[in-house]
Amino acid sequence: MRILFFATFFLMIVFNLTAQNRKSAELKLPDPLLSENGITITKIEEWKSVRRPEILEMVKKLMYGISPEAPDELKFIVFDQSEDALKGKAIRKQVAVYIPGKTDYHLLDLLIYLPKNIKPAPVFLGLNFQGNHAVNSDPKIRLSDKWVWIGAGGSIKNHPTEKSRGAVSSRWPIEMILKKGYGVATVYAGDLDPDYFDDFKNGIHALYPELQNREDNFSTMGAWAWGLSRCMDYFETDEDIDSEKIAVLGFSRMGKAAIWAGAKDQRFGMVISNESGGGGAALSKRKVGEDLARLNNGNRHWFSKKFKEFNLNEEKLPFDQHMVLSLIAPRPVYIASAEVDPGSDPEGEFLSAKLASPVYNLFGITAFSNIHFPEVNRPMLKEGMGYHIRSGTHDITKYDWEQFLKFADLNWK
Repeated sequence: MRILFFATFFLMIVFNLTAQNRKSAELKLPDPLLSENGITITKIEEWKSVRRPEILEMVKKLMYGISPEAPDELKFIVFDQSEDALKGKAIRKQVAVYIPGKTDYHLLDLLIYLPKNIKPAPVFLGLNFQGNHAVNSDPKIRLSDKWVWIGAGGSIKNHPTEKSRGAVSSRWPIEMILKKGYGVATVYAGDLDPDYFDDFKNGIHALYPELQNREDNFSTMGAWAWGLSRCMDYFETDEDIDSEKIAVLGFSRMGKAAIWAGAKDQRFGMVISNESGGGGAALSKRKVGEDLARLNNGNRHWFSKKFKEFNLNEEKLPFDQHMVLSLIAPRPVYIASAEVDPGSDPEGEFLSAKLASPVYNLFGITAFSNIHFPEVNRPMLKEGMGYHIRSGTHDITKYDWEQFLKFADLNWK
C-alpha cells in the first residue's frame, strides 16, 4: 500500500509540473514597463514619475484597497527595556504604539531584540500569527491581550496563556539572527486586525468606517501592511536602529502583507516573502494552487471588494503580481518557496520575480533576467534579488533564515 501511495503521489507531482509548464507557456502577462498610454519606459525618471504611480494606483483600486494616511502623530511608549536579555545576548525593547486622541488608541505592541555590539543595527521586521510571546520563551515578553488562533491548524480562537510562550520559536531563530549582527522586530497581526471576517468592524478598521463603503475598501491585507509602516515610523525615532536597513519579512499570508508594505512604503530597505503564494509573490494568471476564487472566497476580508470581480476571471486582471514586485525596485527582494507546497505555486513565485527583473535592469541591476527555475536547495543570491525552493512543506525554517541572512549580507555589508 505504501509503494502504491508514493507512486500515486509521484505521478500527481509529475502531472502537476507538466500542467504548470503548459500554463507558463500560455501566459499572457502585462508588461510592467509599458505605460497605460502605450509608451515603453526606458529611463529611471520615467519609471518613478509615470509607470510606478500607475501600477501603484491600479493595484490599490483593484486588489489591496485604499489605506488611511499615516496619523499626524503617534505616541511611542517603551514599557520594557533590558540591556541583558536572552541570557545577556541581546537588548530587548517592547514598545506600545498609540494613536493620540480623546482616548489614546492602543495600535500595537512592538517586540524588538537587538545585538549588543552593533549600533545602529539593521533589523528584520515581520508580523507573527500567535502573539509576540509565541516567538520566544522569554518570560518578560508581554502576553497578548487579543484572541489568537490556537489548537491544531489554528482551529480555536482564545486568549493566550503562559503555556503558549515560545509556541512558534522555531520560526524565529532570534539568537542566530542576533549572532549575525541583525536585530529582530515583530508585531502580532491581530493587534492590527483579527484574521476573520466581521465586515471590517473590528481592529483598526473601526477607526476608519469611511473607508469601507466603497469597492476599493480598506482591507485586512491593507491594515497589516499599514501597521508595518507604523513600525517604521517608530524605527526612525530609535537611535539604536538603522532605519535605512529594515527588511520587512513575512511567511504565508504575512508574506502577502510584507510584499504590499514594501511595495507601498519605500522606506523599507528590503522585502522578503516566504511562501506567500496567491495574492503574494505567485502569478495569479497561472491559476495554480491558490487561485483567486479560493483566495477571495476563503478569506474575503484579506483583499478589497473589487478584487472579487476577478474570481475565475483572472484573464481580465490588468496586472499581475510581478508588477507588484516591480514596485519594490531597486530595493532588494527575496522570494522563498518550498517543494511540498503546491498551494503557494513555487514556479509562479519564481516567475513573478523573474518578470519583475526588467524594472531592476533600469536601475542597472541584473536581478533574474537570465536565470532559470533552480534545483531544490540551490539558492540563487544575486544583487537585488534572491530566490530558493527548499525541501519540505509550508513553513519558515532555520534554512530559510540562513538564506535571508546571506542575502542581507550580500546587499548591505
